[in-house]
Amino acid sequence: MAWGKKKGGRKEPLFGLPAALADLRLTAADRVPGGEDKPKKSAKSSAKRRSKSRIGASLGRLVYWGAVVGLWGAIAVIGVVIYVGAHLPPIQSLEIPKRPPTIQIVGMDGSMLAQRGEMAGANVALKDLPPYLPKAFIAIEDRRFYSHFGIDPVGILRALVTNVLHRGVSQGGSTLTQQLAKNLFLTQERTMQRKLQEAELAIWLERKHSKDEILELYLNRVYFGSGAYGVEAAAQRYFGKSAKNVTIAEAAMLAGLVKSPSRLAPNRNPEGAEARAQIVLTAMADARFITEAQAQASIGHPSYNVKPVGAGTVNYVADWIGEVLDDLVGQIDESIKVETTIDPKLQGEAEAAIIDELAAKSVKFNVSQGALVAMTPDGAVRAMVGGRNYSESQYNRAVTAKRQPGSSFKPFVYLTALEQGLTPDTVRQDAPIEVKGWRPENYTHEYFGAVTLTQALAMSLNTVAIRLGLEVGPKNVVRTAHRLGISSKLKPNASIALGTSEVSVVELVGAYAPFANGGFVVTPHVVTRIRTLSGKLLYMRQPDERNQVIDPRYVGMMNSMMRETLISGTAKKAEIPGWPAAGKTGTSQDYRDAWFIGYTANLVTGVWLGNDDNAPTKKATGGGLPVEVWSRFMRTAHEGVPVANLPNSQASWGLSNLAQAASQVSPPTAAAPGPAPASNGGYRPPPTRANARPEAAAGLDGWLMDRLFGGNR
Repeated sequence: MAWGKKKGGRKEPLFGLPAALADLRLTAADRVPGGEDKPKKSAKSSAKRRSKSRIGASLGRLVYWGAVVGLWGAIAVIGVVIYVGAHLPPIQSLEIPKRPPTIQIVGMDGSMLAQRGEMAGANVALKDLPPYLPKAFIAIEDRRFYSHFGIDPVGILRALVTNVLHRGVSQGGSTLTQQLAKNLFLTQERTMQRKLQEAELAIWLERKHSKDEILELYLNRVYFGSGAYGVEAAAQRYFGKSAKNVTIAEAAMLAGLVKSPSRLAPNRNPEGAEARAQIVLTAMADARFITEAQAQASIGHPSYNVKPVGAGTVNYVADWIGEVLDDLVGQIDESIKVETTIDPKLQGEAEAAIIDELAAKSVKFNVSQGALVAMTPDGAVRAMVGGRNYSESQYNRAVTAKRQPGSSFKPFVYLTALEQGLTPDTVRQDAPIEVKGWRPENYTHEYFGAVTLTQALAMSLNTVAIRLGLEVGPKNVVRTAHRLGISSKLKPNASIALGTSEVSVVELVGAYAPFANGGFVVTPHVVTRIRTLSGKLLYMRQPDERNQVIDPRYVGMMNSMMRETLISGTAKKAEIPGWPAAGKTGTSQDYRDAWFIGYTANLVTGVWLGNDDNAPTKKATGGGLPVEVWSRFMRTAHEGVPVANLPNSQASWGLSNLAQAASQVSPPTAAAPGPAPASNGGYRPPPTRANARPEAAAGLDGWLMDRLFGGNR
């Protein structure tokens, strides 16, 4: 026992599996090489498996949500298509709409003056056009026209790529069919809804019509600028020929206009139109629609014969016609031709006279606008200018504007006096006058004393006109003016004799016409006939009833008195070689309006110059600029016309004997006694040219005359 404890204690025996394993030990040799790294490798493999699992799950989710989004996108597209289609007319009821009515306005010689509405030429069949004309449009607008179904996905993609590369919209993807759909059924607004409607309608057109029918419709409806719709109207407007006869170069120019018709119209921008036409010719050659030789020949030697733009001021006439059409024919539902009394030659001369005079002297006299109306003694308007530039202002100063006529109203005062028993030889005092605190004066504050009515009218003496107006009664003066054709409201007061009530140019000229035609009232008019384009007569003007409003003997007296205005009075610069003429100048207060209304037995013409804002001019008077415009126009208007005397003129009242006048003229006085009795025997001649007070004229001579002798209304 004792020994056993000393040696480490007692050791119990082991039996079975424990005994077999008791001495089992692992050595380094028993270990597998790299055994320590095996757990780490297993961890990486697990991570990779988890990563692949996550990628697979993500792809699955992407495919799933892509399908969901695609499905909802398809539903949205279908919804949009249904929505857009719901805002279109029922497809089954759609028809190619009629063209809006066109108003063609022609002159007395049948030439085209202006166009209102669309200028639509007759429909031209595709087979009647030269083959290169439609091919020019296909080459530049829709090269794949005969291969797409109304929408061209290839063209849209090509346009998209081009626009991205150019960082802007440089190319469109619309087909000819889409353009036709837009022109026929839609507006020009740039919205996504309109674009979708255009696409739907293009597909409908392709299903309903053949390609050739669509192309023919397109060529007859597309806009070419300057109011021209369709190739026939455009060819007539720009080249003066039918579309059936255009050359290759002209066809290329027409096709090039579609991109920007207003900017490239050849009558406004010939250089731009020609440059665009060359691009079209190159495209036609590239598409093998014409040969390279034909393209080079057309580019190198263009045969364009572009008609010039018509006179702009004739548009004032066209606007006036538009205002009266409803009264003449009612609502217009088909295209019509309006035949007018306008003489294109005289219209052009009237325009040039106004524009040139203002261009030369508008700054000097502070005059910015002018108007002119010329009519025959029976009221047929031969020319009308409503302003110096229609494109800048469409306000018609000949018809719409009303201005104070100044002394050009005085003939109605003198006619009233003659009708109450006075004569051209009746003497009245040119002296200061006061009416209820109002002291009207002559132009230079000087007075002539006793003068005849002829002298007073020729010299435009204000005090005599006031005395006469009060003597015969302002209300009677107003009645006379209305009887002769003035339609504006006139105030029957003492100042009416000086033309303080406003009138328009056309009505004042019309009221002078009875002096030129023997005493018959007229209605100023410009329309003679209205027909449909097929020839159906809708309106024909009937002659005015012969309503005598002035006794012939008073017509003769007034003509003799107003002739003196051109001989020794305020309109001495007015001259028509060989023609007896008469008239009256007018200048309103503070030189705001300058007028001259003059006439022969052939033509009555009135000219007004002033400012739209009623600002005073720099002493522009009726005897200056208006007389110069009138004389230039009337000289041209009477070339080659047989000379005719004014109606009922009487030599006993033709007071132009200056030799006798020089010995009998009364000197100017500061004041004079009361009215002198009427003279019934002999006549009192007018002052000489040296003593007459002319209205201030333009230029150095006018300035000198104004300083030396003064002027008056």
